Amino acid sequence: MEMIRARLVAMAVATLCGVAQVRSSSSDHRYKAGDDVPLYANKVGPYHNPSETYRYFDFPFCSSAPVKEKKEALGEVLNGDRLVSAPYKLEFLTEKNAEIACKRKLTKKEVAKFRTAISKDYYFQMYYDDLPIWGFLGKVDKEGKADPSDYRYYLFKHLIFEIHHNKDRVIEVTVRSDPNALVDLTEDEPVDVDFMYTVKWKETNTPFEKRMDKYSLSSSLPHHLEIHWFSIINSCVTVLLLTGFLATILMRVLKNDFIKYAHDDESADDQEESGWKYIHGDVFRYPKRKSLFAAALGCGTQLFTLTIFIFILALVGVFYPYNRGALFTALVIIYALTSGIAGYTSASFYCQLEGENWVRNLLLTGSLFCGPLFVTFCFLNTVAIAYKATAALPFGTIVVILLIWALVTSPLLVVGGIAGKNKKEEFQAPCRTAKYPREIPPLPWYRETLPQMAMAGFLPFSAIYIELYYIFASVWGHRIYTIYSILFIVFIILLIVTAFVTVALTYFQLAAEDHDWWWRSFLCGGSTGLFIYAYCLYYYIARSDMSGFMQTSFFFGYMACICYGFFLMLGAIGFRASLLFVRHIYRSIKCE
Repeated sequence: MEMIRARLVAMAVATLCGVAQVRSSSSDHRYKAGDDVPLYANKVGPYHNPSETYRYFDFPFCSSAPVKEKKEALGEVLNGDRLVSAPYKLEFLTEKNAEIACKRKLTKKEVAKFRTAISKDYYFQMYYDDLPIWGFLGKVDKEGKADPSDYRYYLFKHLIFEIHHNKDRVIEVTVRSDPNALVDLTEDEPVDVDFMYTVKWKETNTPFEKRMDKYSLSSSLPHHLEIHWFSIINSCVTVLLLTGFLATILMRVLKNDFIKYAHDDESADDQEESGWKYIHGDVFRYPKRKSLFAAALGCGTQLFTLTIFIFILALVGVFYPYNRGALFTALVIIYALTSGIAGYTSASFYCQLEGENWVRNLLLTGSLFCGPLFVTFCFLNTVAIAYKATAALPFGTIVVILLIWALVTSPLLVVGGIAGKNKKEEFQAPCRTAKYPREIPPLPWYRETLPQMAMAGFLPFSAIYIELYYIFASVWGHRIYTIYSILFIVFIILLIVTAFVTVALTYFQLAAEDHDWWWRSFLCGGSTGLFIYAYCLYYYIARSDMSGFMQTSFFFGYMACICYGFFLMLGAIGFRASLLFVRHIYRSIKCE
């Protein structure tokens, strides 16, 4: 066990330090005139389908030298990056004018492949000294042509690289296509293509440390910031209204309840009780399917911890734009290292509920989130393999992830579960539970579970929906999102609103003498995840141009897993807040 623990600590430190240092070390190169500066071609894909990307040389580009693949980290592979040496040679401070990189005779089949790609707005991505550059493969001439069969399809064959340097360091790079150097691919005929490139160098005073700032600033433009701050103000108003509403409940309604129940205690003993005090003998009765409930609580707590750690890394500047794979690496490692929290929380709470089969509870905890995620991944990875896309993970990467799960996640889950079981803490209930449960009186339809979940999820969702668009446009598009401080504020507001709304609905449920509040509070807290998934459908139809089976399945498949994670995390938050509230009000009255 000590060996495993040492291995875990070493892996965590090495990985997180490596993620944090990649900004300063991966590209901190100094060059002399004529030195080779690495230029890697990454991937090619339709502009509107960010998940559907292919290897650069899956398309009939040419290369004058043997293609070399760059060794990539785990996060880069998960991100779909497949870097190979590009056909263009961009030596430091060496200018070139219309130099031929290579020549290729395109067959009819290759011409048709390029033409299809151009019609779908395919772009390419490259990295020069770890700086990203993009360009389109070609263009479609639709001017003056009403019939699509009259469109002309042209391939760009001449790229112009403009590189800015500060003394011996590369600061900025852009690429554009020569609009006059075109190859007509409209007809299915073989064609000869000379792939050419021009390189221009310019001096700049921008320091090396700020060369990534231009990517960050694009999300901090004034009109974007105004929308972000409007979102914050809108959310804060929601929180203030809810706070005032709950303060009214706690200070007036509850105060009146306490006075009424105290007066009832002083009056005749045979007076019948009513309201939430009436069910004091049932309110702490353990929920049905308590093993599943404890497992959901443990998984939600782990995901909350994971989110907090990710925010910490983001706020200290680890996830700067185009830090390839840093987010995925952090997600995998931190999730593995926090699995002990899930095991401890689930097992300790399960034992408090007088559960006996704690091993089964641990198995359920380990599979409650990972199980659906694994099934979704298997299906989507099969789709990616069928499409021959870079989103398909290599066998070696899958083995690495399985080893992390077997050697890190599972052992920590068991260790946390054993620690939770051995804690042997009793459930703190202010009132004794009656031997037989009271019958719940008939309730109107709007007090049923589904209407309550709809009411509970709407308010937290309304506090975050403006920010959701920018997040979706970044994850499922090409917009850059770097305002993590605002995102963190929105996340805190989401937690507060979720807790407040769940507490309010729990009070109304108890006041209606419905003591089955355990699962209800969890479902109401997590219902925001269902609203986010409904927003996915709206975004796909109204706000994006995504199309095709692969992109659609990736979007809805992985968003289902993300929303499920939100459901578990916010459900745990809602239940914890409700438990504190219920304990507080029943401690404040005299229970027989």
